[in-house]
Amino acid sequence: MRIPLLVRYPREIPGAGVSDQIALNVDFAPTLLDYAGIAIPDDIQGSSLRTSLAGETPADWRTSMYYRYWMHLAHFNIPAHYGVRTECYKLIYYYGEALGSGGAIDRSTPPEWELFDLEKDSHEMQNVYADPAYAGIVVELKAEVVAERLPNLNPL
Repeated sequence: MRIPLLVRYPREIPGAGVSDQIALNVDFAPTLLDYAGIAIPDDIQGSSLRTSLAGETPADWRTSMYYRYWMHLAHFNIPAHYGVRTECYKLIYYYGEALGSGGAIDRSTPPEWELFDLEKDSHEMQNVYADPAYAGIVVELKAEVVAERLPNLNPL
């Protein structure tokens, strides 16, 4: 779940900088408005990346992100799922139903959980969900999923 973002604005952004802050595509519009000097509407999603691009981390910057993939089995046979990613972990719940999503394949798959320790396993090869050493992390991240998810998703 890493997508490169390249930005060049020599007047304000130092060259060759790299940031590990969690940025989302909903941050693009507020960023462009900010650089253009246009007020960011209160109801817009996301936050301006301007401070981050200048090499600083805003005090209130997000430490996690919620996501959902709803195209059940439509691309690369990947089941529908949602999850949360932090700097260190990714928790995923494959709920395995098309739920009427256009383009998704209406064939159920078994529900399944995955947890990856991104510091120890950056390529996400070892599912540690059932490892007792991660039980506390699972509880913490499930609570975050519940707090962030859309209300019409399957319960945990």
